[in-house]
This record gives sequence, C-alpha cells and structure tokens, in this order.
Amino acid sequence: MLAASRRLMSRSSSALNRTRAITKQMSGAAGTKPPSDADAEPAVRFESTLGLRTYVLNRPKKLNALNDEMLNLLRPKIEEWDNAELAQVIVGTGAGRAFCAGGDVEGVVKYAADEATRHKALDFFKREFDLDYLLSTLSKPYVAVLDGHTMGGGVGLAANAPFRVATEKTVFSMPETKIGYCPDVGSSHFMSRLDGELGTYLALTSDTLTGRAVFEHGFATHYIPSRRVPILLERLSTLETTDKAAIDRTLEELSSEREPEEPPAPFTDVKRVAIDVAFRHDRVERIIAELEMFAMDSDPEISQWATNTLATLHERSPTSLKVALKAIRLGKTQSLVEALNMELKIATAFCNGASPDFASGVTALLIAKPRAQPVWQPASLEEVTEEIVNRFFSPHSQFIQNAPTVTDLQAGRGATERFSYTLPTENEIRDVITGVDPDSGTMGYTVDDLLEYFHDSRRGKIGINEKVLEVVRRKTTVVDNDDGNFVWLRWNP
Repeated sequence: MLAASRRLMSRSSSALNRTRAITKQMSGAAGTKPPSDADAEPAVRFESTLGLRTYVLNRPKKLNALNDEMLNLLRPKIEEWDNAELAQVIVGTGAGRAFCAGGDVEGVVKYAADEATRHKALDFFKREFDLDYLLSTLSKPYVAVLDGHTMGGGVGLAANAPFRVATEKTVFSMPETKIGYCPDVGSSHFMSRLDGELGTYLALTSDTLTGRAVFEHGFATHYIPSRRVPILLERLSTLETTDKAAIDRTLEELSSEREPEEPPAPFTDVKRVAIDVAFRHDRVERIIAELEMFAMDSDPEISQWATNTLATLHERSPTSLKVALKAIRLGKTQSLVEALNMELKIATAFCNGASPDFASGVTALLIAKPRAQPVWQPASLEEVTEEIVNRFFSPHSQFIQNAPTVTDLQAGRGATERFSYTLPTENEIRDVITGVDPDSGTMGYTVDDLLEYFHDSRRGKIGINEKVLEVVRRKTTVVDNDDGNFVWLRWNP
C-alpha cells in the first residue's frame, strides 16, 4: 500500500509540474512574457507580390520617424529591387497614421553634443541624403503613398518619386524652422520649384498642407481616397510592365474628383497673390515688412492671414529663417545633388555649433517635459549678421570643413520627372499662353482652348479645370479684338 501511495503521489507531482509548464508556456504566448529581440517587429517590412516590391516603414508609435536601423535596412533592399529582373514597380508606404514624420533629430542632437560622437550625427545625415538621392536615380518606377503624416525626412523619401500619391489623411510639412534647424533632404531643390513663392512660404513658416491640397498645390502627383490604397497596391502588383504611362493610368483610374463639400485649396487667388508678393524678397526683414503692410489690408482674409503669418515667423529661429531663405534661393538653380551637398554643409554647421538653436529647439520642443518655447540665440533677425549666415555656406567656414558629401551616382531625375505627372505648373500654363511652349502654336488661346490643351497633354487628368482656371483668374487678362468673334488670354507680367 505504501509503495502504491508513493507511485500515485509521484504521478500527481509530475502531472502538476506539466500543468505548471503548460500554463507558463501559454501565459508567455498570451503576451505576459516580455518579447525577445527576435520577436520584435522589424523597423521596415519588405513585401513582394508578383512584380510589386513594397517597403513599409514600421515604427507606427513614432510615426515611422527614420532612425539608423531603418536607413541600414532600406538602402540595400532598394538597390537589390532596382536590379532585380522580376521587380516591376517599387512602392513606399508606412504603417499606422504616417508615411514618415521625419528623421530622428533627438538622436542626432545627442550625438552632436559630444565631439567624440559627433561623427555619428554627420553620418546619419549623409546616409539619409544618400538614400534620398538613390531614390531619385532608380531605373524602376517608384510610387510613394503618402497616406498620413509626411514631414521632413519623410518628404525626402517621396520628393523624387515620379509618382507621389496623397490621400485625405496626408499631412505635409517641412517643420525644421520650428526646431531651430533648416529644411533639408533636397528641399532647397524641390520646394523652390513649386509655383511662385509657395515653397518659400512653406519652408520658412513650416505651415502644413493637408489632403487634396498636397496634390492641388503641386507636391503630390495624384489624389486617391485612403480606402482605395489596398486596391491600388493590388492593381500595381498585376502590372507586367515598368511603363510609367501605364502606372499613371492606373493611378488616374483610382483618383477622385473634388466633392462639392470639400474646402478649396488654401493658397489660391488673393492669398496666393499675397504670398508671391511678400515672399519674393531675398531678405527675411523685407518679407516681414511686406507682411506688416498686408496686415493692414482692407480685405479681412488677407489681413488675418498676414497677422497670423507674422506671429508664426516671430516664433521661429531667426538664424534658421535666414539660412533657410538663402538655401532655397541657391537651390533654385542647383541640381538635386548640388542642393543635397549644400544642405549637408548646413547640417554639419549646425552640428558643429555654428548656431545653438538646433539643440535648443529640439530640447525645448521634443525632449523637455513639459514643452517650452525655445530661447533663440541671437533672438532677433537684426542680430543675425552676414557673418553668422556665412558660417553655413562659405567654403572658408570652419564649421563645414568636415562636411560629408553625397555620392553622385548618376544624373538623377530631379526636376525633369518631378512634374511629369502633376497638375500643370504655373510656368507651363504661362508658356502655352505666351507661345514659348513649342507645341502651343502661334495663335492666341481662349480659356476653352487652354483647358483643351492641358486635358490632351495630361491625358484627361483629374483636377485640370480647377488648377488652370485658378491660374487664369490670377495671372491673365482677357483681350478682345473688338469684332466679338475671338477672345484670347494675355499673360500679366
């Protein structure tokens, strides 16, 4: 009996141990066990479906902000895809509420604060800009889907894609002057090529464009409702071609017209006139003076806009404003790689202490709890001398002597393809009206003629009417030859 009792107790003990082990295993599976590094989600997911190759930025809690790990993952995979025979189209997307909300500036500032680790900050900028340039040289069609926050470094990932897709969730911004830095990732090249002075305004104020306005103001090439993005990816995966015209047709088929209840684009008509007048100057002080005049305008819409814009600029780093304005003026005549290398010098100068504002801005607005208004040094535009600005640009500046450079792989697409699939730019519309465009002919254009021309040249693109008519209202005069039979448009100088 005693032996039998011991055997029973032994079996009971073994059963209890097994139960405990199973319970522990199940508890770990349910998530009570801390995940190991092997269990963690990758910072970038890579997906292959037929001819489609998609990268998914995958730090949703950080709005997919770029960090070292993401840069290390992205470049070799994109190079691999661009050389792969089976790859037809490359697509960039983001998980959660963002495509990419920028770069890891907190990490950069921490590296830059210590001379022993400063090279890591410079290396981050170089690898980020190298990736942006690589994306401008791809032989395969590249589609960036901006379904959410697209800011700073995220704009750089998308800016040189021939296809840039906005949705109603897109929030576009270059917010660098908020944190005492300067718009980078090639922005001096692509922002300076937006219509009129819109890019200058966005670069200095850090103002945002949202939803359809990102398309209508020329950064995105297409506007597609967010719910159709999965359909877009499925359609792109079935394309057995790298023909960009076929991709454009696919995107257009999924695009949507403006709904009657949708608000108009924010910077049109009289407000666009005010932006072009105020931000045409090459000195920030003159921009401020022009805005002060507009603040007294009899039109309440213009006076309120000017007052708000003045308040915004007075919150920005004075040094950042002057550096950003000079960069965007120089970038207008530079190639993409030249602009990127200029911006690398600017980034290097900030890291080397040419201004304390980058560290102050990041600390006050991103690191400190609670957030505080940064203390800028110098505190006023008048105190930002030419010597201070030259620290960021002069080849003799001690602050940029160790600046890295972007490797010029080949002549990138740059401006040649950036506007191929957008709505027509203001300059294109001007060239048709004035006869500079070689396909425009020698006869004058009526409004209907002009609309027909761009519907034909842009293959019936959605949004043509709104864009062309807004430019016509703002930039042309209707001329009648007095016989009542022919009315044409004259471009106003």
